[in-house]
Amino acid sequence: MLKDMMENSNLNNSNKGLLKAADETKKHDKRLLAIGITGLVFIILLTCGVGFLLLDRFGVFDRNDHRNETVLSPEEQILQRELALARELLASGEFLQALEIINRLIAADPDNPELLALRDRILGEQLLASGDYTRALEFIDSLLAADPDNPELIALRNRILGEQILASGDHDQALDFVNRLLANDPDNPELLALKDRILREQGLTQAAASTQATASVNGEAAAAAQMQREAMAAEAQMQREAAEARRRAEQEELARASRELQEKMRTVNNLVSQAIGEVQRNDFAAADRTFAQARANMPPGENRFEAQKLEEMADAWYAAYARQPSTSAGAEAARRAETLARESITKDPSRAYPHFTLGKLYRDQRNWENAITALREASRLDPNNFVYAFELGRSYFSAGRFAEARSAFETCTRINPQSEIGWYNLGGTLRRLNRPNDALAAYRRAVSIKDDYALAHREIGRILTANRDFQGAVNAYTNALRHSPNDIASLQELGWAQSETGSHAAAEQSFARALQMAPNDAQTNYNMAVVKLALNKNAEAVSFASHAYNSNSNNAIYAYTLGLAHESVGSIEEAIASYQRAASLDRTYLRPLINLGTIFLARDDFDEGIRNLLTAHRIDANNFEVNNNLGAVYAKMENWAASVEHYERAIRAVSNSSVVHLNLARAYASAGDLAKAQNSYQAVLRLAPNNWDALFELGKTLVSLGMADDARHHLSDLLERNAAYRGRAEAERILAGL
Repeated sequence: MLKDMMENSNLNNSNKGLLKAADETKKHDKRLLAIGITGLVFIILLTCGVGFLLLDRFGVFDRNDHRNETVLSPEEQILQRELALARELLASGEFLQALEIINRLIAADPDNPELLALRDRILGEQLLASGDYTRALEFIDSLLAADPDNPELIALRNRILGEQILASGDHDQALDFVNRLLANDPDNPELLALKDRILREQGLTQAAASTQATASVNGEAAAAAQMQREAMAAEAQMQREAAEARRRAEQEELARASRELQEKMRTVNNLVSQAIGEVQRNDFAAADRTFAQARANMPPGENRFEAQKLEEMADAWYAAYARQPSTSAGAEAARRAETLARESITKDPSRAYPHFTLGKLYRDQRNWENAITALREASRLDPNNFVYAFELGRSYFSAGRFAEARSAFETCTRINPQSEIGWYNLGGTLRRLNRPNDALAAYRRAVSIKDDYALAHREIGRILTANRDFQGAVNAYTNALRHSPNDIASLQELGWAQSETGSHAAAEQSFARALQMAPNDAQTNYNMAVVKLALNKNAEAVSFASHAYNSNSNNAIYAYTLGLAHESVGSIEEAIASYQRAASLDRTYLRPLINLGTIFLARDDFDEGIRNLLTAHRIDANNFEVNNNLGAVYAKMENWAASVEHYERAIRAVSNSSVVHLNLARAYASAGDLAKAQNSYQAVLRLAPNNWDALFELGKTLVSLGMADDARHHLSDLLERNAAYRGRAEAERILAGL
C-alpha cells in the first residue's frame, strides 16, 4: 500500500483496496546507491619566494639583480639561508621542521621581530592545515590585538575564515567572501587556489543542490544532497593525505640533489607554480609561456623531476577543465591535461599519479572504459593508494561492471579498514549484485566506524524492510534520523515500516514531520492518506489524498487512493470518478476495476458491475477477488455454470477461504451437482468446523443424495453442538422424516 521506496521490497496488505498501491510502485523503483566521489585535484603551489636569498659560491647576491648590494657577513649568510629553508618548509607544509629551525634561531636571537613573526605565521598555518579553524582564529586574533594592521596576519585570518565557511558546506557564501578579498588583491595565489577549490567543490554539489531544490516533490532529493556532502567530506580527507605525500616526495627530490641542481629545480618549481596560478586565472596564454620557460630550464637528465612537473601542470589543466567542462576553454584545458599527463608517463613510467589524472578526466567525460584503464594502471603502480582504488571502483560501478567494482571497493576496505565510505560503497555494490545480506554486513561495518553515518543507517533500514524485518527497519531509520533529522526519505520509509508493524499512529507522526518540511510532496501526502484510512480518520484521508492527486493527477495510485477515501466517507459519485480516472491512467490496474464492480453491483447495476469485473478478468483471469466477485454476481443472476466457473478459479487462487468454499458448495447445489457440493461443504468444515450453515446444508445435501445415515449424523451433531441454531426446527423435521 504505502509507496515502495526501496528496491526488492514486496508489500502486501489485506485492507480494502490497498493491495495494488504497493505492487504498482515497483514500476518506479528508485535506487539510492549512486555513491560517488568526484576526482581529486592535487595542486602543489610551491610559493618559495627565495630568489633574492640565493647566494653564489662567493657569498654575494645574484649580480644581475643586486649589483650594488653589500656583501653579507658569514653570520648573516647563515641566518638568511636558515630563513630561506624555513620559508620553503612552511610553503610545502612541513610545519614541524620549519618550527624547529625558527625556534633554534630565536634561542640565539630572542627579540628578532622577523623570526618571531615567522614563527607566529607557521603556528597559524599549522592550525589552519589541521582544520581546527576555531583555535586558528583565536590564535590569529590574539596576534592582531597587538598588531592590528599586520597585512600577513590579516591575509591569514581571511584565509582561515574562507576555509571555515567552505568546510561548513556553504559554497555560495565562501565564494562571495573570497571574491571580496580578491577584489583588493586579485593576484593573491593562496586566495586564487582557495577560490579554485570552492568552485570545484561547488561543481561536485550542483546535482545535490538541484535535488535539494526539488525536495518538496521528491523525498530522495535531500538524501542525494546528503550523500554528496558525505562524499565530499571523505574526498577532502583523501586530498589532504595525497597532497602531503606529494610534498614529501618533492622534498626528497630536492634533498638528494646537489646545491647547483637544487637551485635549478627551485627555478623550475617557481615557474611551474606561476604557470599553475595563471591556469587558475584562466590566463592560458601566459601559462603556456611560463611553462615553456620552466621546460627550457629543466635540468637535463632529471626525468623523474621533469615527470613530476609535467604531472603538476597536467593536474592544473584538469582542474581548469573541471571548472568549465562545457566550454571551448574547458575542452582546450582537457586536451592539454591529457597531453601533459601522457608526457609525464613517458618521462617516468613508474609514476601513478598521471594515470590518475587521466582517469579523472575520462571519468568526468563519462568515458568509462578509458577511465577504468587509466585508474587500473594507477592502482597497479600504487596498490596501496585508497583514492585510486576508490575511483576505480566508482568507474566500474558507473560502467555497470559490478563484480569488478566490488573487487575494487574490497581493496579499499583492505587498504583502509576504517574507511566508512569504502564500506558504504561496497555495500551499495553488493546490493546491485543481489547479495543483500553481504551488503547489510558492509553497511553495518560502516556505521560501526562512523555511528552518525545516516545514509548507511538508512540503507540498513531498506534491506531489513525488504527482508520484512520491519521492527529492525524502524530501528535503523530511527538511527538515520537521529543523525539527519531532516531526511525526508528516511521519514517516509520509517512511516511505512511503522505502518507494517501496525503502529499506524507512529507512522502518522513520521509522515506529519515529513510534511512539515515538504508540505506539497505528493508521495508523503499519499502515504499520510493511507495511514489516515488505516486509523479510520477518513475525512482527513480525503484531504491528504486530494493533495497527492492534485500534485500529480497522472498517477493512477493517487487517483485510486482518492477513490478509497471518498468511498470511506460515503461520497460514492466522487469515488466512482476517481476509480475511473485510475483505471484510465493504468489499464492494467485491477483494484479500481474491482471496486467499481462492487459499487455498481451494490446498486444492482449488474451490467456495469459485470463489465468492470470482466475487464479486470481479462487483465488477470486468476485473480481471487475478481473471480469471487464474478461468482457472486452470477449466483445472484442464477447463472450457476458461470458462478461455479469463477468460484472454482477463486479457490485455485486462495484455497483456504472457507467463505468461498461455502459459496462454491451452494453454487454446485443450485446447479444440481450434489456430489461436488458435498465435497465443498466438507472442505468448509475442515477449515471451519463450527460453520453451522455449512453443517446444516451438508446434511440436506446428503439427504438428497440418499445418504440418510450420514445426513442423520451431521444434523444430530449440529443440534447437539448448537442447540440455539436458527434452523433448528427445519433440522428436527428432516431428522423426524429420516
